[in-house]
Amino acid sequence: MNLPGTRSLRARITLLATVLVAAVSLLLLWLAWTLVRDSLDAVPQMPPGSTVVVDGVTVDASTLAEHLRVHARNQMLLFGSISFLLVVAAAAILAWTFTSRVLLPLREITGTARRLSVESLGERIGQVRPRDELAVLAETFDDMLDRLQAAFDAQRHFVANASHELRTPLSVIRTELDVTLADDDADEAELRRMGGVVRDATERAGQLVNSLLLLARTDGAGLGVREPVDLVVVVDRAWRAARVEAEKHGIRASFATAPAPAFGDPALLERIAGNLLENAVRHNVEGGWLEVTTQPGPQWSTLRVRSSGGLVDPATVTELFEPFRRAGVARTARHGAGLGLSIVRAAVAAHGGSVTAEPIVGGGLGVTVHLPVR
Repeated sequence: MNLPGTRSLRARITLLATVLVAAVSLLLLWLAWTLVRDSLDAVPQMPPGSTVVVDGVTVDASTLAEHLRVHARNQMLLFGSISFLLVVAAAAILAWTFTSRVLLPLREITGTARRLSVESLGERIGQVRPRDELAVLAETFDDMLDRLQAAFDAQRHFVANASHELRTPLSVIRTELDVTLADDDADEAELRRMGGVVRDATERAGQLVNSLLLLARTDGAGLGVREPVDLVVVVDRAWRAARVEAEKHGIRASFATAPAPAFGDPALLERIAGNLLENAVRHNVEGGWLEVTTQPGPQWSTLRVRSSGGLVDPATVTELFEPFRRAGVARTARHGAGLGLSIVRAAVAAHGGSVTAEPIVGGGLGVTVHLPVR
């Protein structure tokens, strides 16, 4: 079904093919008439007063050439016009018929696109024969649908996990309020205890919301600020925020930091280092260790954070960069929302860099970030 004021591709192709065939036919008729005319001009002159018989008609020899020319022109006009009309009509019919078959994959693509919705993204066009441009278009369309379906599935999963994470502190707040308000004998100490629990729950919810906002702003977005940054300075600022918690758990930290220039947003680069150090501390063991290394390079500067911790399955390392994943298992950590490495990946991608992770023998994780120097 075509939109008002538009013509179908089938009609346009048929019209174009018909016009081309008509033009070629007219050219051939003109060439044929030129050859016939040249041949008639070469008719020899007959002696004056002699006559010849042409198609049962006696013609004076002096007018033979003109008679042949008129006769040939009439025949050319008659049979040429008939042939021209037949060829053009045949071309139009054949073009209309074969165009329908050629454009069949395109109609299938259009029909699939019209039937698609968020609930029916699983529908695909499939393999198209013959292998031509339309088959490539169908494959490209199917690949696009695969990416869209993966994006929608990831979005649903992300929203479900975010809802779960937010539901926990809200449930804690509501339970504490209901229990405390139902107790007519609640004293000041009980109210203070309830206030502390509510404050901790709201703080966790606030951290989760801030992390979600940061991930939304960073994921797939460009950099608003680009300037030279030394990774040593970034690591030093990030460690100041994580140092107190590390000392509380007796974690030994060692730094092998050499000046490593990078180019990008200082705030995001500090967030990268901060998230890596916070993860290394929060997912560590009592009395554990962590190592931080920065190395310069001609094109890429490297930031590497390694730490002790629980055993990590190598098969699930890539899942650590997905939202709400902690040590390869969703929603099992005591602290954090499982967005730390997701934010790191998004921020590194925004800088045009790369990030990888690998488990450490005996327990723990090492994360390596490569950032462009320019």
